[in-house]
Amino acid sequence: MSRATLFFTVFLAVASSVATVPARAVEAPFEGSLMRLSEVLGSLHFLRNLCGEEGTQWRDQMEKLLEAEKPDAARRAKFIASFNRGYRSFQGSYLSCTPSATEAIARYMKEGETLTRDVAARYGN
Repeated sequence: MSRATLFFTVFLAVASSVATVPARAVEAPFEGSLMRLSEVLGSLHFLRNLCGEEGTQWRDQMEKLLEAEKPDAARRAKFIASFNRGYRSFQGSYLSCTPSATEAIARYMKEGETLTRDVAARYGN
């Protein structure tokens, strides 16, 4: 299991425990981080496949996040929009794997790990 996958797995465990909190009228303090993580996953889904990784690992991680969060329809739509925004932001920029695409992958992997670790540390049980 890669380090990034391990971080996302830990994050999903924390997210599922946090997701059991009753519905709230006020946005959870970690909501922005979850939306950003969704966008990072979308970016990685596009970039990693562009640079030779075949498969759906990052999309699958997004599905696991949705399963853990159990969002209502409106919130689910926000998660999906964030994922798609991340995917499309690079789809229009890169037609092939370049050194800058590889650098973007490294940055997004690091950001995803940081988001995961921060949310787990602050809001995990």
